[in-house]
Amino acid sequence: MSVDVDKSAQPPADAPPPPSLKAIPVRHYGRWVAAIVVIGLILLLGRAFATADVNWDAIPQYMFNADILKGLRNTLLITVLSMIIGIVGGVILAVMRQSKNPVTSTVAWFYVWFFRGTPVYVQLFLWFNLGLVFQYIDIMPIYKDEWSDFMTPFLCALLGLGLNEAAYMAEICRAGLNAVDEGQTEAAHALGMSHAKTLRRIIVPQAMRVIVPPTGNEVINMLKTSSLVIAVQYYDLLQAAQNVGRDSGVVVEMLILAAAWYLIATTVLSIGQYYLERYYARGSSRQLPLTPLQRAKAKLSGGFNRGGVA
Repeated sequence: MSVDVDKSAQPPADAPPPPSLKAIPVRHYGRWVAAIVVIGLILLLGRAFATADVNWDAIPQYMFNADILKGLRNTLLITVLSMIIGIVGGVILAVMRQSKNPVTSTVAWFYVWFFRGTPVYVQLFLWFNLGLVFQYIDIMPIYKDEWSDFMTPFLCALLGLGLNEAAYMAEICRAGLNAVDEGQTEAAHALGMSHAKTLRRIIVPQAMRVIVPPTGNEVINMLKTSSLVIAVQYYDLLQAAQNVGRDSGVVVEMLILAAAWYLIATTVLSIGQYYLERYYARGSSRQLPLTPLQRAKAKLSGGFNRGGVA
């Protein structure tokens, strides 16, 4: 069976090729306007600080002042200890919330409701002023002392921050535990594992992938929230900066210095959080993304190879 082809519909052999299509990118004028506005605001802010009466030389001069470093050490100490109390208490409260015992689950719910519902600033003042209603602390066979001697500024700060953090960590841990499929628990029980061993060996390791990122945020937030302990006369970084600024006459400069130390500390914690999240993501990602250092090395090695350098 033959098919007739209309040769007149075909282009001649010596016809020029069709013109290539030229893609014209869409112009986003709004982006340019936004960039110009942002750059203008940054320049105005820089000009304002450049012309302000700020003694910039005082900041590096007092950067490693003994009082400033003592305040920084106390800030890091209260942050670490408060987070330990918060994490341990949060895990316990999360397990209590999931308990089938109505008493323990109700107590855990009430704890979270109270400490999340009141400001941490109020809680710090409450611990600090309990000596007005309690003259002594009397734990019959163990300890007895006057409340004013027992409730030191350090203990006020530790209880105020740590117990408040436990309420938030309880919800974070509960969300992580609930994120693990129930089949994991059923399979562990079918193998004869106890409830405690199932939590320790099966549930908690899988829940860490969900728990770690918000916990890292809580650590950074705790570092900044610790500045509130100045209300209970605990000597922290902010208190040290205010004292040095008042004695040396560079109040604003010392506050800028305190902000710089907070930024340095939060940056270090953010780097640690990144690598900790990366560690616990191994079980869910087939191939982990390159770290910033690995990307930099890859770019450098690629550049050397293109340049012909071994």
